[in-house]
Amino acid sequence: MRVTARPLHHTPTANQPLNRKRGRLTLNRPWVVGAWDRPTSGADAVGSGAAYTAAMAPHLLAGNSTVASAVAVLLLFLFAVIATLSIWNLNVIRSLCLVALAICLQTAAEGQERYREPFRPQFHFTPERNWMNDPNGMVFYDGEWHLFYQYNPQGDRWGHMSWGHAVSRDLVHWQHLPLALAEADGIMIFSGSAVVDWKNTSGFGMPGKPPLVAIYTGHREGRQDQRLAYSNDRGRTWTKYAGNPVLDVKMADFRDPKVFWHQGTSRWIMTVALAAEKKVHFYASPDLKTWKYVGEFGPAGAVDGLWECPDLFPLPVEGGGTKWVLIVNINPGGPAGGSGCQYFVGEFDGAKFTPDPLPPALAEFVPQGKVLADFEQGYGDWQATGDAFGTEPAPGTLPNQQPVGGFREERLVNSFRNGDQTQGTLTSPVFEITAKHLSFLIGGGAHEQTRVDLLVEGTAVRTARGRERERLAWHAWDVSELLGRKAQIQIVDQHSGGWGHINFDHALLADEPARAASEEALWADYGADFYAGVSWSDVPREDGRRVWLGWMSNWNYANETPTSPWRSAMSIPRELGLMKTAEGLRLRQSPVAELRSLRGELSSLAGGTAAEANAWIRKTGVRSGPVELSFVLEEGAGPGGVKVFSGQGQATTITIDWQGGRVQVDRTKSGQIAFHPRFAGVQSAPLTRKGGPVALRLFIDTSSVEVFVNKGEQVLTSLIFPAPEGSAIEFFAPGDSKLSDLEICPLQSGW
Repeated sequence: MRVTARPLHHTPTANQPLNRKRGRLTLNRPWVVGAWDRPTSGADAVGSGAAYTAAMAPHLLAGNSTVASAVAVLLLFLFAVIATLSIWNLNVIRSLCLVALAICLQTAAEGQERYREPFRPQFHFTPERNWMNDPNGMVFYDGEWHLFYQYNPQGDRWGHMSWGHAVSRDLVHWQHLPLALAEADGIMIFSGSAVVDWKNTSGFGMPGKPPLVAIYTGHREGRQDQRLAYSNDRGRTWTKYAGNPVLDVKMADFRDPKVFWHQGTSRWIMTVALAAEKKVHFYASPDLKTWKYVGEFGPAGAVDGLWECPDLFPLPVEGGGTKWVLIVNINPGGPAGGSGCQYFVGEFDGAKFTPDPLPPALAEFVPQGKVLADFEQGYGDWQATGDAFGTEPAPGTLPNQQPVGGFREERLVNSFRNGDQTQGTLTSPVFEITAKHLSFLIGGGAHEQTRVDLLVEGTAVRTARGRERERLAWHAWDVSELLGRKAQIQIVDQHSGGWGHINFDHALLADEPARAASEEALWADYGADFYAGVSWSDVPREDGRRVWLGWMSNWNYANETPTSPWRSAMSIPRELGLMKTAEGLRLRQSPVAELRSLRGELSSLAGGTAAEANAWIRKTGVRSGPVELSFVLEEGAGPGGVKVFSGQGQATTITIDWQGGRVQVDRTKSGQIAFHPRFAGVQSAPLTRKGGPVALRLFIDTSSVEVFVNKGEQVLTSLIFPAPEGSAIEFFAPGDSKLSDLEICPLQSGW
C-alpha cells in the first residue's frame, strides 16, 4: 500500500510552542495545510522528519527514559519521513537508520541522567518532570498494570489537573505514556477510577474487545460532577464521552468516584465522596452512563478534614472468610498531621455499608446517671446573654458551618450564629453535685474565650475547651471532692475570630465518666506521607491479590518539597489482607513480591548486640538507600531501633518504645527540613502487641523510608531529604536487648 499525505506548508521547529486541546496536540500557530513541494531527495525528507521528531517527541512521550521510549522516538521519526516521502532507495533507508540510532542513543542517555537527580527515588514511581499527586484509574488489563495520576503538565506545583499515565508489567519497572486526559474547556480532570467493561455494558467497546472506561471528576470553580472517557487501544488514547457529565448533583465538593462491578447485584457501584459533609454516597448503574443513588455512609471515624478518594472492596480474612473494606482519605486530620488514610471494616450488600461493631471494651461508654440537660425540648431554665446562643438549641449544623457531628439525638447548643461573630453566655440553673463525675459532649473553638466552666459560688472550679473540631467528644470532670456542693454550668463564647464558637450537649452526673470509643479511626498508615491510597481493579483471579499504593506526600508541604524537575512520588505497591486481633479485624500490608527482582547481594546476621550488628553492617559496605533492611529486636530496658542516613549531625531515627507501646519515625534531624515548618516532626504508630520482640522491615530509597512493623500490622511512610554526607546505618539498643534475623540488600534502580 502506498502512503500519501497532504504536505505541510511549514516545518515545525523545536522551539515552537505547543498546546493541548481536547486530548489532541496542536501548535499555537497552526500549520497551514496546502500546496507544499514534495521533498526532492531522500536527504530532504530525512531532514524534515528529523526536525519534526525533535519538535514532537518530548511532548508526545513525556520524557520516556526507557528503551521503549527510544523505540517510540524511532517510530515517530519513521512516520514523519513516510508521510513526506514517496520515493525510497537504499541510501535513504541507510540515512534513516543512522539518524534514528542517534536519536535513540541521545534519548536513552538523557533519560538515564534525568533519573539520577538529587533525591530522585530509584524504586518508587515518579513522573519524569512536573507535579504529581493522587493515583487514579488504577486497572489491570492485558498484562499491564495501569497507573494514572493527577498531573500538572505545565509546572511543578498543583494546578491544571490532568491524568498522567504509565504502565508496568511487574509493578516495578514503569513505562511513561503520553498524557491520557487533559484539562480542556475550563474543566480540570480530578481523581477517579478505571475499569475493564468486560460485558461492554457501556457500548463503548469494539466487537469481541472490551473497552477500558475511566470514571473521573470534572472540576470547575464551584461545581464538580462525574464524567466518562473510554479507550479501545489498551489505554493508549482516550475519547471523552459526548454525554458527559453522567452524574451531576450540583455540588461544589462531590468527587473522586471509585467504580467496580458488584457481582451480587450484577451492576456497577460507584463510591464517591461528599468531601465537606464527611460522607460517601453509593450509586448503582447498569451501563456506567446512568446512575441511581442507593445509599451512603458517614460521618464516622476521623472527620476533622475533607473526605476524599474513597475505595471499597472485598478482602479475605486470614484464617478464612471475607469482609468489605471501605477506604476514606482525609485532609487534614491525619495521624501525623495534615493528610491521612483511614479505613472501615464491615459488610456491603450492594447499597449499604455496615461497619463492624467495636468490642465492648473499646466502644463508647455512657453510664447511667442524672441527665442535667439534653436540649431536646429547648433551653428550659438555662439563661442566655448576648446573641451567640439564640432562643433555642440548634438542630445540628448551622448555615455556613462545617458539618457538626457527635451530638446525641437531634439538638445541641451551638453558638455559630451569624458565623463566629456573635458572643454571649448560656448558664444552667443551680444543681447539687450528687455523683463523682460530670460528663458532657463538647466541640468548637479551643480559645480561652470559648469554654465550658463549672461554677461553685460564682467561681470557676473546672474548665474545658473545644479542640477546633465541629465533632463533639466526651469530656469528664472528676467532681468527687465537690459532692454535696451547689454548682452551675456556664457555656461561654466571647471570641469573634476563627473558631469563635462552642458546641455543647448532654450534661450527665454519674459515678463513672463517659468515654468515647477508644479508636477514633483506623489508619492504614501512621506516617506523614501516605495519602489517596486506592487499589487496582480487574486484577486476574489467578493472581488473587488486592494491591494498592498511595501518594507519598502530605498536603501540608507537598508544593514545597525540595526536588526538581519533578515533584512527588508514589509509595511502593502493597498487598492487602485482613488479620484477626483482640480489637477486631485490621489491615495487614505487605510489599509486593515483585520488588524482590530489584535485590542485589543479600547479607545476613543471625543475631547479636547492637555493637555487633553495627560491626556487621560496616563490613557489608551497604549504606542507606536504595536498600531493604529487616531485623527483629528483643524487648529491653529501654528503647531501641535503627538510624538511617546517619552522619554529619543528621539521621532519621526509627525507634521501638516498648514502655510507650509505639514505633516512631523521627525526622527532626533528617537533612533538609527548613523548606516548610510542618515537615520536621515525630510520627508514631501504636504497637498492636504488648511486650515481646518487634520485627521491622524497612524500604529505604533516596528520599523516603517505609517501615513495616510486625509483618505489616502497622506501617509508617515518611519522606526525608538527607544530605549526601550522611548515609550510614546504625543500630541502637539497651545492653540487655539482642537483635536477630538481620538481613540487608541493596536495591537496583527500577529506571
